[in-house]
Amino acid sequence: MSDSLGGGPAAAPPAPPPQTTLRRRLAELRGPSVAPQPLDARALAALAANPGCKRRALLDGAGVDKKALAKALGSPAPFGQSQFAFMRGNAFEAKVKADGGTELLRLLAERLGGEAPPPAPGEVSVPDLSAAGPEGRTARTALALREATEAGGWALLDHPLLALDVAGSPAYLEPDAVVVRPDGRWTVVEIKSFPMIDGSADAAKVGAAARQAAVYVLALERVAARTAGAEVGDRVLLVCPKDFSNLPTASVVDIRKQLSVTRRQLTRLTRIEDIASALPEGTTFDVTRCSGAELTTAVGVVPAAYAPECLSACELSFHCRARARESGAVEALGRSVRGELGALTTVTAVLSAAHGDTGDPADPAVAALRRAAALRAEALAGAGALAGVEAPERGVG
Repeated sequence: MSDSLGGGPAAAPPAPPPQTTLRRRLAELRGPSVAPQPLDARALAALAANPGCKRRALLDGAGVDKKALAKALGSPAPFGQSQFAFMRGNAFEAKVKADGGTELLRLLAERLGGEAPPPAPGEVSVPDLSAAGPEGRTARTALALREATEAGGWALLDHPLLALDVAGSPAYLEPDAVVVRPDGRWTVVEIKSFPMIDGSADAAKVGAAARQAAVYVLALERVAARTAGAEVGDRVLLVCPKDFSNLPTASVVDIRKQLSVTRRQLTRLTRIEDIASALPEGTTFDVTRCSGAELTTAVGVVPAAYAPECLSACELSFHCRARARESGAVEALGRSVRGELGALTTVTAVLSAAHGDTGDPADPAVAALRRAAALRAEALAGAGALAGVEAPERGVG
């Protein structure tokens, strides 16, 4: 009708923005009725430690509940804190931040303040960071950081919300606290409930806390780049219970190494939209309406990069380990073993090369395997000969 009226053909509706299309696609993968799981710093640190795993990148980017997915797949993983540990951690954090963060600021000034005395309680600003939605809270946090830096005083931001772009999708991160000092330096504070005995804590737990803090520092650097006079410290304050008490103590953790590794690994992540576009039409991880067999098929089409280290960091690790073992993948033996074996990707291929049935003798991995097999055979033959000699002697005795 518009042609007969001289108005020309009807204009096509505008295409939705790429970000809107991606959100819609991720919602379809997660399940339209399923609320997205937030991508926290712990998950992001684990993702950065294994950037080649497209499966985890996609599931985390889509907000899939991996714990529920693992249960539906028949391979649940024992992750998460007990209710008692959760309550104890919250109580300790509240104690550290009581009275406007007086004890927290004292510990920070003692460990990182140099000769400067700790601020008096009235000298510390504690801005209100409440706002509607994650975007609003992120903007409010950025504003509070800029205002505190411009004011040139002490400020304590309790549970600020930061944003970090991860593989083309925004991740919202919530550190325990960020302290702004009068010189414009921003310091991340990690409050943990594991004990610090005689001034030191469990190395594995401290390492995990350092990797989390590195993610927070990366997000803070984005805000600091737009704030005059701001600088994000590469040393963070770790606050833990002292010995076997509930009294807080602290130590300084240098995270320059973790910061460098995390920054490099996050840049290596394949963009989520690229991973999603390669999936078959209709792929979904909706645990509310898919059977275990359907979910197994859906998960199987997304490439994974399993390693034994995943067992302490990913809810799907038991499922991925079972699949790696079924296929005989050498990744199940560890990343270092996988790196040494080069083009040999299965246990069957490794054994065949070691026995001399297949493989190029000029390949260093094949040559090393055959040498190891020859040494093993020689050792077994020697042990058998020795056993044959000793047996009659024992019989005579």
